[in-house]
Amino acid sequence: MRAASLPVATDLFADRLLAVLSGQRPVHWMLRHTAGRAYDELAWLTERGTLRTRGARPVVRDIGYYEPRPGAVEAFARIGAGDQLRAMAFRLEQGRDRRWRCTAVELGGPRMPRTKDDLP
Repeated sequence: MRAASLPVATDLFADRLLAVLSGQRPVHWMLRHTAGRAYDELAWLTERGTLRTRGARPVVRDIGYYEPRPGAVEAFARIGAGDQLRAMAFRLEQGRDRRWRCTAVELGGPRMPRTKDDLP
């Protein structure tokens, strides 16, 4: 994928992830847009209501990304809700079908515990 189209993919996924993490969409809405452990991480974060707020609706304020190799993007987004600011990081990988899928998602705070299946 050309570098010019990467901001489109990062913007789209930041909005999708925010919709799920803030409770605007159900977690299964991201099922076909995730791969590997990302869906489990997203479900774990969603259960904890990490971006649900009272009052101001969370919005993506800024997005940045780094391309460690062709077909992989590591992105961050600043999420604002009123005067509160949070950070979200996610990784996108392009599959053989040329579609981008989220392969990891993190917010500041506790991370989902690792299992034996996660070890190399």
